[in-house]
Amino acid sequence: MIKQEPSSEILEAEAHIWNQVFNYVNSMSVKCVTELSIPEIIHKHGRPMTLTELVDALPGVDRAKADYVRRLMRTVVHSGFFVLEKIDSSDEQGYSLTPASRLLIGDHPMSMKAFVLCELDPIQTEPLRQLEIVGKCFEGLGSLVDVGGGTGTLAKAIAEAFPQIHCTVLDLAPVVAGLEGTRNLKYVEGDMFEYIPPSDAVLLKILKRCKEAITSNERRGKVVIIEMVVDDQKADHKSVETQLFFDMLMMTLVDGRERNQKEWAKLFFDAGFSSYKISPLLGIRSIIEVYP
Repeated sequence: MIKQEPSSEILEAEAHIWNQVFNYVNSMSVKCVTELSIPEIIHKHGRPMTLTELVDALPGVDRAKADYVRRLMRTVVHSGFFVLEKIDSSDEQGYSLTPASRLLIGDHPMSMKAFVLCELDPIQTEPLRQLEIVGKCFEGLGSLVDVGGGTGTLAKAIAEAFPQIHCTVLDLAPVVAGLEGTRNLKYVEGDMFEYIPPSDAVLLKILKRCKEAITSNERRGKVVIIEMVVDDQKADHKSVETQLFFDMLMMTLVDGRERNQKEWAKLFFDAGFSSYKISPLLGIRSIIEVYP
């Protein structure tokens, strides 16, 4: 027989279930304001924007839809993407950006607009990474290979931030054909399962044959991985929850997984590496340095 819970606990449990079931509304609301370019519109306006001003600025949206826009904005205000504040000394209120909605502006240096639109399409993509805060990771390196690096977005950023490092992007011929390098960036056609060019460090999403690559010359290099390290004991509930969301996506979309520290360690030691260092410097991602 099921134990009868106190009515207050039942109501709280019911609300919790509803919240979890309808949590996708938050994501879809963020996608909607991103597709409508609302962050850009408010940013260009230069000050808090009233509902009427916002509706008038939205292409193809007339004032008859103002209440729909108000309710949409109420949701994303509640979830922390915008704030509603008084305009000057008047009684009118206007919408302003928060750090989160600024990242939805297309030309923001750390913009996640493309990521939001693709992931909620859903198509997976990697968010842009800010490299300046992880400079120590690249100290002493003369060369670096981005294995499966696509068109070289990440490698270009590294090459610009650290001009002393000679970067190589390795990917299949159809991906890198015709791409032009720079003074310290070049593209190499190849299959990561067959060959990885020698270098001091290797950025990659898989570990196969990297130890061979970084020990093929006199200098002993290291493997650098930018990935999640799931820590379900971490006090930051939001970060852990987001990591677990990614793990579920990996499981359902590509039959993959996000690993915790023990799982990463087993992977490294099984591949013949001797030690590793994990630095949680990139939000929900970490920089993992692995040594032969």
